Amino acid sequence: MDMISIPVVNMTPILPEIFLSVLAMVLLLINVFGPSGQKSYLAYISFFGIVATAVLVGAGWGGHIESFSGSVVLDNFATFFKMIFLLAAGLAVLISDQYMEREGCNHGELYPLILFTVVGMMFMASGTDLMTIFLGLEVMSVSLYVLAGFNRANKKSNEAGLKYFLLGAFSTGFLLYGMALTYGATGTTRIYKIASVVGQMTLPSANIMLVAGMLLMMTGFLFKIAAVPFHMWTPDVYEGAPTPMTAFMSAGPKAAGFAALLRILLVAMPTLQVEWSQLLWVLAVLTMTVGNITALRQDNIKRMLAYSSIAHAGYALVGLTAGNGTATAGILFYMLSYTFMNIGAFAVIILIAKKGETNGNVMDFAGLGFKRPVLAVAMTIFLFSLAGMPPTAGFIGKFYLFSGAVQKGYIWLAVIGVLNSAASVYYYLRVMVYMYMKEPTEEFEWTQVTAPVALALIIAIAGTMIPGIVPSIILEYAQEAVKLI
Repeated sequence: MDMISIPVVNMTPILPEIFLSVLAMVLLLINVFGPSGQKSYLAYISFFGIVATAVLVGAGWGGHIESFSGSVVLDNFATFFKMIFLLAAGLAVLISDQYMEREGCNHGELYPLILFTVVGMMFMASGTDLMTIFLGLEVMSVSLYVLAGFNRANKKSNEAGLKYFLLGAFSTGFLLYGMALTYGATGTTRIYKIASVVGQMTLPSANIMLVAGMLLMMTGFLFKIAAVPFHMWTPDVYEGAPTPMTAFMSAGPKAAGFAALLRILLVAMPTLQVEWSQLLWVLAVLTMTVGNITALRQDNIKRMLAYSSIAHAGYALVGLTAGNGTATAGILFYMLSYTFMNIGAFAVIILIAKKGETNGNVMDFAGLGFKRPVLAVAMTIFLFSLAGMPPTAGFIGKFYLFSGAVQKGYIWLAVIGVLNSAASVYYYLRVMVYMYMKEPTEEFEWTQVTAPVALALIIAIAGTMIPGIVPSIILEYAQEAVKLI
């Protein structure tokens, strides 16, 4: 009788994903069989589990291991992005417990959902097969739909979850159809094999099926990073979702979308760079401009940061348009910096918000600098970094993105990026004006900085300032990460 041979599979590239998945399922069981009431212990277990996963991920730096017949790879590129995802999740967990308890929705399912979201994002970063990337995207997206509508007693949260689900499902259809067309044009879903097949084509831009597949895949990922014109869901979802989940969604999924886009465009389809860079040039300008102009008119702080997030996606698209080493490393640096400064800003918003977020407008920050000076200074640091002011990480990130564009000859694109960055200073400074130059209308007596939130703020401030002063600390890793993608 013939023996059935079972192929040996190297599980090393997905060990962090396995660990996080097991931890999430254990947390679900603990939630069911553990003590009812306070769920803070689940947050602590989740945070330490994320730290342990980061150690596992960091141990893979410098390696290059392919597994599952080339569907998954462990390389520096994946490792760098996985660290960003874990950082976003860790900070989100730290700022979640107090907020969820205050809003009466501190259900134990929150933390497993965050972990499952990170697992999906990790597969998107390490996937070298279109199906692996799609699997990761779906795991991430389904968890995010639930997280957006997690506060079931809040109508805006319900609306956020429903809008995100409907539009997300619609964009997924574009993505999957694009992958199907790409498979039809190349006969494979492996990214490196797609690059080989496309490279052998005499005139790949004349292959309608291939170009259509590329455009449809880009549509799906551009939705995830909230690029114009696929951005309409962002302000409503960001405003309605629980604020810690808004902070998480603004950083992690955006980085995951760029990780997948970088793999597909720079690795699978570099021969079509002339075509996709022309399209991204236009989208980058539209995304920066629409995001910043609309943010100027916002009074609600979460909607303002939502449109700001759209603008920041436009800055990163400038780097993707250039597609050279400087700009690509700049994207990685910027995604990490943005995680620190944006989640830090949302952490301050959580602390000064009342139950039900009835004081969510910019003018409700009036007098914060007098009543809560430490929080005001922290918010100022984050806003300065978002505006791209030195010596913050936001300035360094934009500098490398725009430098990469100039090196590639996209001088006008860089100029438009700088002008947009200058325009954004207005609405960030507006918040500071209310904090320091308006009479206080509140005592902010409800503001309580717990140890987890204080730790999150310290991490966010350090991550915003240190790379801005000594950028080589992060930039060297970013440059190393993009060498072999």
